[in-house]
Amino acid sequence: MVDLGDHAPCDPAFPAKAIAHITADRNASAEAPEDLVPFDNLKSFFTLGGKGMAPHLLWDPFTGAFAQFFPASSRSKSLDDRPGGTRTNRAGEVVIQIEALFFPHCRVNGRIFTRLTDTPCKGWRELNTWVRSWGVPDTWPMGPPTGFTSVRSPGVWRSQGGWYAHAHVPENNHVDPGSWPAFVPGQPSVPGGGPAVRPTFEPFPGSSFFLDGRKSPIIAAMHRRLVAESCDRYQPSGDIEVWGAGDARSYAAWQRKLGFAGSDANGIPGWSSWDRLHVPNV
Repeated sequence: MVDLGDHAPCDPAFPAKAIAHITADRNASAEAPEDLVPFDNLKSFFTLGGKGMAPHLLWDPFTGAFAQFFPASSRSKSLDDRPGGTRTNRAGEVVIQIEALFFPHCRVNGRIFTRLTDTPCKGWRELNTWVRSWGVPDTWPMGPPTGFTSVRSPGVWRSQGGWYAHAHVPENNHVDPGSWPAFVPGQPSVPGGGPAVRPTFEPFPGSSFFLDGRKSPIIAAMHRRLVAESCDRYQPSGDIEVWGAGDARSYAAWQRKLGFAGSDANGIPGWSSWDRLHVPNV
């Protein structure tokens, strides 16, 4: 996770939502396709000059790579939010925003991709499962995106949880993402949608969860997994349910084991490394 800080709460008076975007960073066409912009370029953009419009997650549907910039419990900044209207970036228990690295007629390894759903959509199963774990139902209240057209209803936006295209959000004029992959099999975790299935692994609680002195059985479960992965940098005493310096040292060892370096191996859990640790659900 590349945590940008500047966290701010969402508004639990509204239902949980997820917003689908594409980066749309090139204006290609069928006659003039362009190479896909490298993932690291977009990651750097949202970390530096573009931090004022950063989403929660940047997703590469060609490789399954992710970069997370805000915890799910914080608002992010990818939506226009006009004074006096609905707080678009906050109007939900969560408002999780995902930018898929894609633009129409992008070229990858010599092949041209017209729609996001033409890509391999690697990582989508994990992404959909994670978003669902935050209470976002597998529904499109305004219909799934099937083209680059805008349909907006402030009343639906205020009253219904689920997935929204950028093209569905009030106060915004974008028409993306054009398409989006189908939901993966799994029981919804919202009232009225049938019994929720308890996940095998603990959903990522967000980087802001891991504060000095935080006590939780989640931290104890993480401790045991780090020890099992030979990333034990703990002192022999201490409460394994309490987050402290030993946890940070051990988690940094896990991040380095995965190939992360520098600020990406700072000992604070991020979504990608947490998902790969397979912490048992507690």
